Amino acid sequence: MQEKPPADLVRTTLGVLFLGGLILSSFWILRPFIGAVIWATMLVVATWPVMKWFEARLWRRRSLAVLVMSLLLLLLFFVPLTLAIGTIVSHSDEIVERGKSLATSPVPHPPQWVAQLPFVGEKIAKAWEDAIAAGASGLIAKLMPYADNIAKWLVSQAGSIGFLLLQFLLTVIISALMYAGGESAALAVHRFGRRLAGHSGENAVTLAGQAIRGVALGVGVTAVVQAGLGGVGLAIAGIPFAGLLTAVMLMLCIAQVGPALVMFPAVAWVYWTGENGWGTFLLLWALVVSTMDNFLRPALIKRGADLPLLLIFAGVIGGLIGFGLVGIFVGPVLLAVAYTLLDSWVGDGNAPRPPTEGS
Repeated sequence: MQEKPPADLVRTTLGVLFLGGLILSSFWILRPFIGAVIWATMLVVATWPVMKWFEARLWRRRSLAVLVMSLLLLLLFFVPLTLAIGTIVSHSDEIVERGKSLATSPVPHPPQWVAQLPFVGEKIAKAWEDAIAAGASGLIAKLMPYADNIAKWLVSQAGSIGFLLLQFLLTVIISALMYAGGESAALAVHRFGRRLAGHSGENAVTLAGQAIRGVALGVGVTAVVQAGLGGVGLAIAGIPFAGLLTAVMLMLCIAQVGPALVMFPAVAWVYWTGENGWGTFLLLWALVVSTMDNFLRPALIKRGADLPLLLIFAGVIGGLIGFGLVGIFVGPVLLAVAYTLLDSWVGDGNAPRPPTEGS
């Protein structure tokens, strides 16, 4: 019997180093597009059933369905941000005038119920009274040291907004290409998963898609509901620029910050103008809207992905902290794949062994 020749260690090592360098170089070249590719992948996987629905009603024409989905993505991302920026620019004079009027208007005294709030009521009431004693000029003097930093931050964000618009457009273009050839891409990913880990790899790929849809359903629908109800409350209470503030709330809800950063300052503004009745109404409305995601989001996510709720929640929060906004989708997907592979490995280990001969 001919002996197997020993492996060439140098050749194997150089081959591994070459492949590793090739992979790293490819990622380095594609680095400007990685964010848009990840976002496009998440959007296409989450909205694939919607695209198939449009295709079935547009005479089975994939091109028409891709066109409709691309227009919807533009309406969802690019147009609201552009309109928000345009609204700020077109109403800049009015915003400045309102700021001047607030600076010269008298500060009302705090309502009696503020001091009765548990733990923090007395401190809030005392700070409010101190602000009244200092007057508007005193508040402006305290805020002036921060004005320079705020101005520098706004200037630096101008370039970021332009880059964000470019990323949105790139995401829409990549999404259109993925919609056009989604079946072949899905087949390639399933074949890669099967080649990598057999049947468990295929299950991991399927569960990853379910996790993306579940998180998109939970995060997206919850953000739209919260922002919509918050905008209705702002409009009823007579808050200026309610439409612009609703768009800001939608972005904050998608980023898992919530509408509280917009609604509670609006409540303070209503009390500031002396409308205590509308202020109380908006406060109660803000409490309901700000807390409804605690039960709405888990229920929606659970409908989309058959995964432990704690796993999905940890993926959303941990992914947001670790990877930024895109981590809302990347985190649950990574945990879902790891959970599936671990569960399959543990299940195979507990499987009964086949009987041996003579037993």
